[in-house]
Formats: sequence, structure tokens, C-alpha cells
Amino acid sequence: MKITDAKVFIGGPGKNYVTLKIYTDQGLYGLGDATLNNRETLPAIYLRDYIIPNLIGKDPRNSEDIWQFLYRGAYFRRGPIAMAAFGAVDMALWDLKAKLAQMPLYQLFGGKSREGALIYAHATGSDLEQLLDSISHYQEQGYKAVRVQCGIPDMPSASYGVRDNGNKNDDYITDFSGIRPKVEIWDSERYIRYMPEALAKIRDKFGPDLKILHDVHHRLTPREAAAFAKTLEPINLYWLEDPTPAEDQNALRMLRQHSTIPIAIGEVFNSIYDCHTLIKDELIDFIRVSATYAGGITPTKRIVDFAGFHNVRTGFHGAPSHSPISMAAQAHLNAWAPNFGIQEYLVLGTKECDALFPSDHRVENGAFYVSDANGLGVDFDEKEASKYQYEAGSHPIVRLEDGTMWNY
Repeated sequence: MKITDAKVFIGGPGKNYVTLKIYTDQGLYGLGDATLNNRETLPAIYLRDYIIPNLIGKDPRNSEDIWQFLYRGAYFRRGPIAMAAFGAVDMALWDLKAKLAQMPLYQLFGGKSREGALIYAHATGSDLEQLLDSISHYQEQGYKAVRVQCGIPDMPSASYGVRDNGNKNDDYITDFSGIRPKVEIWDSERYIRYMPEALAKIRDKFGPDLKILHDVHHRLTPREAAAFAKTLEPINLYWLEDPTPAEDQNALRMLRQHSTIPIAIGEVFNSIYDCHTLIKDELIDFIRVSATYAGGITPTKRIVDFAGFHNVRTGFHGAPSHSPISMAAQAHLNAWAPNFGIQEYLVLGTKECDALFPSDHRVENGAFYVSDANGLGVDFDEKEASKYQYEAGSHPIVRLEDGTMWNY
């Protein structure tokens, strides 16, 4: 069995999905996702100019050797651009491998540990009243876990995860009006004063059974994060996400020493080396890597196994920048992982997206169920893909009130 060709497609409904399709001499093909949010053309160029020419003629069943060839052979290692490109190749090869075995992918990992995998939605509001309505909206759909983000009174602009229009169903942060990003203004003191009270009111209204998650999105210093986490302990959050930037992994020790609140980190990590200390020293409770940015299924599964030895559960990233292909890859990992925690799930199910990526995977009562189709269980319609093209867009950037650049 040999790889005969591979193509890269950029575009999709409301998103610049980067889809890799690898063809073989036996008529089977595999699919992978290389979408790097707001930098989508870069992994696509890496795939087209450097990786695909080196795939032609290789045996796709040798996915381990191909991954090592890509990673070790590049000399300059890691980084989100390279790892997203490697991730797409690795997903496509696992997809091919499971199709060749005529099995759903999770069977190659050792089978299922569960039927439905718990997912969480994003509830948001420009004020607390609107947020409470958004939470109720998702509860009515059967969600048992909800990430909550709320506008902060007197904050000069919208907080992270809160759109100016306050639409509770608007999960798309990227602004496609142009390449220049909008500016959000941030004030940590206002945030720290307001959010504990808001989260306490959410707990009072919805009771002890709702799993409440909250994302700080790297906005606090380690000392601020430790103090903030301590005030939230009575609320019994399911997790506090990205309370402080994790480049200095020792900074998380201060937070751990001052609070027992569960911590989730890792959506921007690109390899096991980014999270090795955090997992080994049990400074986090959930690892948030994704199968795209972490370099594919092969390295992500290794991270999951390593985390399982240290009481760290999975909480894979699942923003709209991940196409249904990478979400399917993570769904198969979720079905298998003995240390599964939860899966972020932003609604992808538009008619246009379903037409581009048809599958029988389904969401019911706040859980994701993988289909028993061979491989990843997701297809890709090239005719539908021809309707879309790349459209430049950007996330916002963050500044303090005096103009200082801050962490997005």
C-alpha cells in the first residue's frame, strides 16, 4: 500500500478549515485537520511545499515512522505551525489504518471505556442576567456542564468570551472583517472583584449538580490567580481554566499551594514537553491539548497515557477552529481514554458544515457518541469544499487601560 497523492483544502462555512486528504493506490483515503486559528495558510503551505512531496510513495500503515520522520527530521522542532501540519498527516494515517482494518478508530486504541463522553457548552452574557438565560438555554438542551463567561460592569470593552451583542449562541470569536484585530481593554482588578460574586449567584440558581467551568484566558499574574482561585473554592467549580500563562510552569506551584480548585491548562500546548512538568508534579487536574495542535493522534495518546499515571484527566480543546475531523479524532480518544474528564464542544452542526463533513456522530443529552463507521467516521465532500475559499480574519488583541499589551 502506497501514498499516491495528497491535497490541502482551505475554507468552510464561517471558518477557514484546513483539511488534508491523503490518497492511496488501493482507493482508500484518509482525512486530517490542520486548522491553526487565524494563521490557517501557514500549516497549509508547510503541508503543500514540504510535507506532501515527502509522503508520496510511503506506506501509510507506517504511521509511527512517518510521525518520527516529520518531527525528528525537521531539525527545528515543535511550534504550532509545524505541529498542526504533522497533526493533520497523523490523523489521516490513523483514519486510513482503521479503514483498512474495517473498524472504528477507537477499536485500535483498545476499545471503548464508555458510551457517551461528557461535553460542555459555552454560556455567555454581556451581563449576569443574560448569562443566566444562556445557561438555562443549554440546560434545556440536556447539557450537564457549561463554561460560563460574563461581562464585567464598568469594563471598557467586552470580556473574554463575551461578544458585544451578547448573543448566547454566538460561539465564533474570529472577526472576518479584515486582518487587523479589534482591541479589547482589560482590567484585572474589576474582574477579580466581580466574578466571584457572579459565579456564586450561578451556583445558587442552578444548584450543586451543574458542572460549572470558567476560563480566565491567561489574564492574571500568578499571585492574582492564586488569590482569585482561593476565593472561588466555596463555589465548587468543575475547573478554572488558564488562570495564568503557563510558559513558566513553576508559576503554577504558587496557585497549587494556595488553592484546591481544579485547574485546566494546555489548549495552546504543542507537545508533551509543554506539559510534562505540570502533569508529573500534578500541578493541574485537566490537560487541554488538542489532536491538531499537539501534533496528531500519536503524540496526543502518549500525553493521555502519561497524564493517567498522575491523576490528570483529559479536557481536550474543542473551539470552532477545530473541524469535525479533529473533533472526531478526539471523540475516539475520549471513548477510549481511561482517564477521560470532559470535552469542550462548540456547536458545529450547521447544515453547511454537515454537508462539508458528513458523519453519523451525534450529541445527545450533553454527551458525544461516536459512530461505528470505519476510521474517523467523518467524510469530506470536495464538491462542497469548492464553494469556500480562504477569508482573512483575526482574534481580538488585549490591552490594559493605559495601552499596555496584555495576554489574549
